[in-house]
Amino acid sequence: MMDFFPNLHFDDPLFNMAIVLTAGVLGGELFALIRLPKVTGWIATGILLRQLRLPGMDTVVDPSALDRFGPYMNFVLGFIAFTVGATLYFGSLRNTGKRIGLLLLGEALITPLSVGLLMYFGGRVLDPSMALPPAALFAAIAIAGAPGTTVLVIQEARARGILTRTLLAAIGLIDMVAVAVFVFISTFLADQSGWLHALESVGVQFAVTFVIGALCSLLAIVLVRTVVSPAFLGPLMVAVVLGAWGAAASFGTSGGILACTFAGITLTNSRHDLVRSGEAYLNSIGGALFALFYTFAGMKLDFTQIPPVIGLVALYFLARLAAKSVSAYVAMTLSGATDNLRRYLGMSLLPHGGVAVGLILLIASEQSGFSDEVKSLVTTVGLSALAINQLLGPSATRFALTQTGEAKKDRPRLLDFLQENRIMVDLDGDKQEIFQKLTGLLYATTPMKIPQEKFIESVWAREESQTTCLGSGLMIPHAIIDEPGAKEVKGVLGISKKGIALDTPDGRLVHAVLLLATPESSRKRHLEILAAFATAITRDINIREQLYRSRSPAHAYEVLHADDLNDLNYFLEDAQERAGLLESNQDES
Repeated sequence: MMDFFPNLHFDDPLFNMAIVLTAGVLGGELFALIRLPKVTGWIATGILLRQLRLPGMDTVVDPSALDRFGPYMNFVLGFIAFTVGATLYFGSLRNTGKRIGLLLLGEALITPLSVGLLMYFGGRVLDPSMALPPAALFAAIAIAGAPGTTVLVIQEARARGILTRTLLAAIGLIDMVAVAVFVFISTFLADQSGWLHALESVGVQFAVTFVIGALCSLLAIVLVRTVVSPAFLGPLMVAVVLGAWGAAASFGTSGGILACTFAGITLTNSRHDLVRSGEAYLNSIGGALFALFYTFAGMKLDFTQIPPVIGLVALYFLARLAAKSVSAYVAMTLSGATDNLRRYLGMSLLPHGGVAVGLILLIASEQSGFSDEVKSLVTTVGLSALAINQLLGPSATRFALTQTGEAKKDRPRLLDFLQENRIMVDLDGDKQEIFQKLTGLLYATTPMKIPQEKFIESVWAREESQTTCLGSGLMIPHAIIDEPGAKEVKGVLGISKKGIALDTPDGRLVHAVLLLATPESSRKRHLEILAAFATAITRDINIREQLYRSRSPAHAYEVLHADDLNDLNYFLEDAQERAGLLESNQDES
């Protein structure tokens, strides 16, 4: 055949991408069959493809040719960073600030110090050539997580809860901390101009990439308001990612990641609806994007380099695992987080991904200024340990989500509107003050079309006609609102541990006040919520006491969404199925 087609070859980039994508999809499906995350299968497939030999060719895809796919890898990494930034919607982060702040502080101090010290002193025992520069660089790289991998595992596990919420809020910020520490350490080691100059470099890079990302998002918002039709919102979001990464490319991989993250943060807090449009546009092909990206990432990791440095690889993996666990445990303990969060947050932070790869490649570049010995050691140990983290990390995150009971909870439930940001503790005051505080919380966390004063008037009118104090420490003030097209019941919950003296039918103090705003079309759902809440409070004294004694909104959320309340705070699709079965049985009879 070669005589007829002398120019025949199989190294066309698109043909190579087709091979890698097909293999990655198959690998992901095989891993899913044994109940492992698909992302783990994609990475493992990439490692296998790198080693696979076929007759007439050295490898299926030449690893040295992977640079041809750099723009594609950058786009997916930028999309991941943009998506992570878009999760930082400030309105939904209410009540999480303390634990997120302490976690970031732990990641900036405990994680790098622990890893750096263990790699320097322990590394010198295993390899006398270990010096301060590589140990310090390992410390910075260890902070980085894997936002894309974590998001994929959460989606695959259909998880929802306090751990899930904390992960989604923190993973993007943790990567930003990693980039900041990396810029500081690499600048300090490379030019030795002092720590003040290193801090200045961090500030400049963050400032410039913030401006780039914010300008790209603001330009998109202007175009949507003036020229772009709704049908092209998705492509416009893709342009934001491409523009932010491209404009920040001169700052290296970390600059592109930061710019896309800032673009997502700016867009979601300026026009939250546009972010959802972009995500919906790419979700249809998200499987292909991520399967190809992570299979390519696996192909960058050469396991044949591990034997000479296997001791350092194991030390780095264990040092990072221990540091992440200690950092998360200390931060969650100081923030007063729930037991589940203290136990399992560190484990769920194990995945190590795109940002870490980018930082390692920056060290290996000619412009880094590091010696060949440092480049070789950091690249070999860093990528080898990264491979282990990428293989075990997704499974660790999924295990944590399962152990906390958050897996398979991402389905509509009766009390879904009571998210952590819509719960407040230490409520006090008279009725008027209580209604004002809870209404303020409702309007701060929930889109409402009816004016706030008009809503309070409706609540007061209902309260004056008949008290909403139901006894057993529960009060449920509410109003039926006229919002055309609205279907969802909205509400907030206030908890008072000491109790509030109000006019109650049983003379008991009020400990829980549930404020509801119900559209005309949702009266039936409104009654179901009233019944579920009242039943939960009056039926089980343990649930009642746990809710009334909640130390934080996170604790109250866990009580309301625990498995013990499944029959009251039920999954709506299960209720619909039961209703459908009941109707069919009645028809048959």
